[in-house]
Parts: sequence; C-alpha cells; structure tokens
Amino acid sequence: MRPSGLDWGRMSRPERDAAYNNSAAVPGSAAWGDARNAASAAVRAAADPAKLDLPYGPAERQRWDLFPAADPAAPCLVFIHGGYWQRNSREGFAVVADGVRAHGWAAALPSHTLAPDATLSEIVAEIGRALDWLGEHGPAHGIGGRFVISGWSAGGHLAATWLGHPIVAAGMAISGVFELGPIRDTYLDEKLQLTDEEVATLSPLRLPAVPKPLAIAYGSAELPALVGDSRALHAHRAAAHTPGPLLPVPGADHFSVLDALRDPLGLLTAQVRLLA
Repeated sequence: MRPSGLDWGRMSRPERDAAYNNSAAVPGSAAWGDARNAASAAVRAAADPAKLDLPYGPAERQRWDLFPAADPAAPCLVFIHGGYWQRNSREGFAVVADGVRAHGWAAALPSHTLAPDATLSEIVAEIGRALDWLGEHGPAHGIGGRFVISGWSAGGHLAATWLGHPIVAAGMAISGVFELGPIRDTYLDEKLQLTDEEVATLSPLRLPAVPKPLAIAYGSAELPALVGDSRALHAHRAAAHTPGPLLPVPGADHFSVLDALRDPLGLLTAQVRLLA
C-alpha cells in the first residue's frame, strides 16, 4: 500500500523522505516543541512526585507518569507520545492532558524504548505491558475509571494498535501512521529496520477492525501521507461497521493539532469526553 494521493513510484528518495518529514514541513515546529516541553515541565513540577516515573518494566524508559483525578472512579486519558518511535518521551507531553483534566479526568502517560534500541515489535509489546500494569496497579494510585487510549503521530499508531486491550474502552488516534509499508522507503527506516512481518502484522490498515469506538483525528494542514492514512483507517473501520468519527481539525498542522486536546474547550477534548 502507498500513501493516498502520492505517485510513490515516481518519487525520488528525497521526495519520499519529505512526505513524512513533519518538522521540515512546519516552520516554527522546534519552537512549538520547546514551548510544549516547558509547559509540560511545569505540569510535572506541580504533580505528586510519588506518581511520576513509575516503572512498568525493567528498562530505563519503561515508565509511567500518573495524574490522578480527585475522584478515583473518574475516566482516564492514556496518552502515548509521538516521535516516529525513535525520539521524544512522556515528560514533554504532560501538558497535552490539561484539556480533559480540567473536566475532572485522570491522565496517564507512558514512555517506551526508542528505535534502534528496540524494534517496532518490541515497542508495541512494551505498550501492551504498560497497559497490563496500569490495569493492575492503577487503582492503587487513584486511577480506577474507564480508560480512553490516545496518542499522536507514532503514538497514534500505538493507540490504534492497542485499542483491543482489555482495559481500553475507546480510543483516539491523532495524526498517526497506519500503513507501515511506505516508510521503509524513507529515512525513518534507518533506525526502525522494519521487517516484512512487522509491516504485515503491525499496520492497523492491514488488521481486522477492533469493534470499539475509535476517533481518528488529523490536522487539515498536515502532510498528504498522514492525512491519507487517517482517512484510509476511518474508511477501513467504517467498512467493518465499527464506531468512531473522522475529525479533521481545521487549519491545524501536525504539531498544532494537539492544541485541540490541550484546550479544555478544544475539539479533541470534547471528543475524548464523548468517548468515555
């Protein structure tokens, strides 16, 4: 499968690289990331330190940051960071949960090992292990309500992949990559080194649709390859009669789309609340 709307076979390697290079496509993306990191650091500084850096496994990055709500039975947003599976961490995304937390929700953010220190198969397995841990230990940390899984970019892929986990009630995949085949022809595969089996078994577009609600969101100003993946996944799920809307965020690029989740009145915040 190739990115919708792109003549992949006629594109040069630099053109294929550019099709997935969000940082190059969005002027000011570095400054946006710096501001998000600073705001997230403030959120973590105000949190209960006993709820941060909780291990779900032995590896350095197998950690949770938990932000319980006043009501232990409140719903919880599980948010998985992006970075094409090879950069970023949960610490820089704590502020993204501000939208739902303003409405009395809890939030939980995991990190995972990054490529090339882990294969994509191992990264996917780590998120499953993290969800197992949250289901078992979340109540002891004041988090016992319904779980809505979400993620952005690579985290959107991981959220869609784990929609079927037993603790997950519903999900929202934001600006994700849902067909892995094309990225083997880009710079992204230098660290991922995807195998044929991984492409076949870890691409949500090649897998049966999970019959739980999944909202699929993207910015209307995003790169065509990512817009195409979001639209294709929604069509794939609609063909199987599984629930969940397609949500283009007007004017948003790959980075500013998260503002619609950070804002208590944002489009994505409202949708996550409906999912619970």
